[in-house]
Amino acid sequence: MAEKIKGKGVISGIAVGNILLAGQNLDSFLVAYKPRSKGTEKKKAAEALVAVAENLKKSIEEFTAQGLKEQAGILEAHRLLVEDPSISSAVDEQIDISGSAPKAVLDAYEANAQIFEQMDDEYFRGRAVDMRDVGKRIAKYLLGIKEPEIAGKVIVAGKDIEPSVIAGLPTDKIAGVILGVGSTTAHAVIIAKTRAIPTVVGVGDGIIHIADGDPVILDGETGEILIRPSDEEREAYNEKIKEQEKLRAHYAELKDKPAITIDGKEVELVANIGSPADADAAVKNFGATGVGLFRSEFVFMGKTDVPKEEDQFKEYKAAVEYCASVTHGEGLCVIRTMDIGGDKPLPYIQVGHEENPFLGYRAIRISLRRKDLFLPQLKAILRAGVYGKAAIMFPMVINVDEFLAAKQFVEEAKRELAAEGQKYSDNVQVGIMVETPAAAVMAPVLAKYVDFFSIGTNDLVQYTLAVDRGNAQISYLYNHFNPAVLRLIKRTIESANKEGKWAGMCGEMASDPNAAIILMAMGIKELSMSAPSIPKVKERIRNITFTKAKEILDKVMELEDGDKIRDYLATIG
Repeated sequence: MAEKIKGKGVISGIAVGNILLAGQNLDSFLVAYKPRSKGTEKKKAAEALVAVAENLKKSIEEFTAQGLKEQAGILEAHRLLVEDPSISSAVDEQIDISGSAPKAVLDAYEANAQIFEQMDDEYFRGRAVDMRDVGKRIAKYLLGIKEPEIAGKVIVAGKDIEPSVIAGLPTDKIAGVILGVGSTTAHAVIIAKTRAIPTVVGVGDGIIHIADGDPVILDGETGEILIRPSDEEREAYNEKIKEQEKLRAHYAELKDKPAITIDGKEVELVANIGSPADADAAVKNFGATGVGLFRSEFVFMGKTDVPKEEDQFKEYKAAVEYCASVTHGEGLCVIRTMDIGGDKPLPYIQVGHEENPFLGYRAIRISLRRKDLFLPQLKAILRAGVYGKAAIMFPMVINVDEFLAAKQFVEEAKRELAAEGQKYSDNVQVGIMVETPAAAVMAPVLAKYVDFFSIGTNDLVQYTLAVDRGNAQISYLYNHFNPAVLRLIKRTIESANKEGKWAGMCGEMASDPNAAIILMAMGIKELSMSAPSIPKVKERIRNITFTKAKEILDKVMELEDGDKIRDYLATIG
């Protein structure tokens, strides 16, 4: 019998392969290393920093050419960590102490990683992995260590997996990913999600039971991991894999069919993307009919200065144009303005330390104060709207004044474009994300001003329930079926419909097939999700009547507990 450990499945699918332990131990290499004079070691370290930055630059260019924007952005952030002048000085100081260039590099980056680990915010803690990753990359260059050759498919495992490990391996070589303490915001998980690699996180101390080369079966749906499975267990999972392949073929047949109930009620199923290439894959592979959330922050990340209007325009135009080309001009591309702040710092935005970045200076709060950031972005989106159907979506709006102030910037952007003789669309919809209880409560009023609502459930749930979704100790309380959350969602949708506006959803709840049933009954028009989730949601909608969905909603709204609601929905055929 196999040894079994369990974590949280974050990317579905079954993976079979031998373990490749991430995080190569460098101790023996460091012992064997023969340092020279401190002056020579400092020169070698400086040369290594330049060489590694250049290697990263080449990788970034390759990823960008392939349309892998998120991976390029992550490596661009790593390049900035390599080129940080303060790091260079810290390395020199460590060489004065140890006399060894590779050890000094590891010590300098480790000191910074520990600072990040002490921060309260999950995003910052996750960046400690990036610090160590960069330090190890430079040290390996100094030690002359080459990456191991990969034979066959592997399941990459580690307590913290450096993003460069996943980014550096071809997709066809990685069967799955296991992280001991990873979260959905870890860069390794972001890359795995882009590549649709089955992934399990949060296995904790269970990771110590896995040895390099161990045969493993991983279930990205249940989070179950079988170490050294028996022949009988392999055979059982082979049957599951066959079923998985049949299901994929079944979903492929649904790709070009509408998400419409048996009695004719249709819901638009669209994709959350970070780059134009994501839109391509979402439509071609999963049947998305548009883009419900273009995370424009990826255009801003990994840069030392504000991206120029022209550079932004090219990104937005590509996404808008693609949506139009594959949907006969009907596919809408909703572009969220920059959602960056204290939890996702940029070198050209001096936010400073905040006790709680998720309640701090971020998103629309920054945009309204930073005209140099906001206006070029709005102009770029308006220009992109000429090439299809575009929409502007403001994040973190909590009142009418904020929306009206942002809308004035849109009008100013139009005036500037007209004065410059630039073509732009005067038919770009302008809406908001409803992701705070304030916006949901004020939905009847806000609906009079906006063109649409898109409900961001990830933040709405945590703000409503006062539950940090990244805190493992209270994660059991994070439930999008909580009655308080459902009432806010229903209020938002009904408020939009009453004013003749449309309401969509772009949070994780949108990818829940059971949630889709009650959301549809509430009157939602659009559900936006990670592209691989579209077939499951579509099938659920196509196998029910709208009349039945309304009956289910009535029953759900009578229940008083989120867990009971989830259990009830799971029993509905």
